[in-house]
Amino acid sequence: MINDLLNDADHKMDQAVVHTTHEFGGIRTGRANPGLLSRITVDYYGTQTPLQQIAGFSVPEARLLVIQPYDKTAIPAIERAIQEADLGLNPSNDGNLIRLAFPSLTEERRKELIRLVRHLAEEGRIAIRNVRRHCKDQLESEDASEDDVHRAEKELQEMTDRHIERLDEILLAKEQELLEV
Repeated sequence: MINDLLNDADHKMDQAVVHTTHEFGGIRTGRANPGLLSRITVDYYGTQTPLQQIAGFSVPEARLLVIQPYDKTAIPAIERAIQEADLGLNPSNDGNLIRLAFPSLTEERRKELIRLVRHLAEEGRIAIRNVRRHCKDQLESEDASEDDVHRAEKELQEMTDRHIERLDEILLAKEQELLEV
């Protein structure tokens, strides 16, 4: 039973790291990144449809993202959805595809984005610590020997430290990406 609790906690901590990493992907850096558009939904024939389902993406240059809709009649709806997403990008189309030019980030905007990324990382750490606290409460209510519970709590703490360290490494990489000129 203790192993089941620890495995469940490990899985939930992994999910917290994956979720935070996904949140980081939605933050615009100076480079073109199709992950930035992952949350955008388009009103396609009256249905909210994820952009990835109605268009393909390519990155021909570091600061240019090209969106190739599968159905050319969807171009106006895609442009509208991108503008409404408030990404700070202006789509331009030539009738066949949409180009998104990524302008360089100002120093002030970089600092603002770094603050946002650090905040998201802290939310991820809090989620990991909440999983630890919840698991620890369940361990203490278990019908097991004190030594087994103590060993499991020690393993739980090591697991927590590992996941927080992984999150910190991902945060550092995202900060470096934001600081690139």
